[in-house]
Amino acid sequence: MDITVEQLAEARLVTAQDQEVPVSATLRYHADDPLAVFVDFPAEAALHGEEVTWTFARTLLDEGLRAPSGHGDVQIWPYGRTRTVVEFHSPHGMALLLFPASVLRRFLVRTYAVVANGHEDVESVVERGLSALFGGV
Repeated sequence: MDITVEQLAEARLVTAQDQEVPVSATLRYHADDPLAVFVDFPAEAALHGEEVTWTFARTLLDEGLRAPSGHGDVQIWPYGRTRTVVEFHSPHGMALLLFPASVLRRFLVRTYAVVANGHEDVESVVERGLSALFGGV
């Protein structure tokens, strides 16, 4: 099943000086990779002037809309009633972004319309991953 959900989103990057700078992002979901969501940032929003894509679990986004979630490179939590914080950690630093919660919820609902929560074909995802890892050995 080759179905992709894409949605543009305007976020606010919180700077070290506690200023909010507008940043565009594209939220993506692929039915062929049903456990993951992708957030694409254009080159002008990245430190090194190249497009950046972050990938993390769809369940993390779902949980983070309701309560603080995540312990690794991506952490998500509600910020008031209308915004959600998405915090990205890399070897180059950390980025804290504020997204409208309604935009993230709408995206999540659209992904569940493609592959319902709990109906992900985990076996084929694992099989593809192992095949890619071992190169058909």
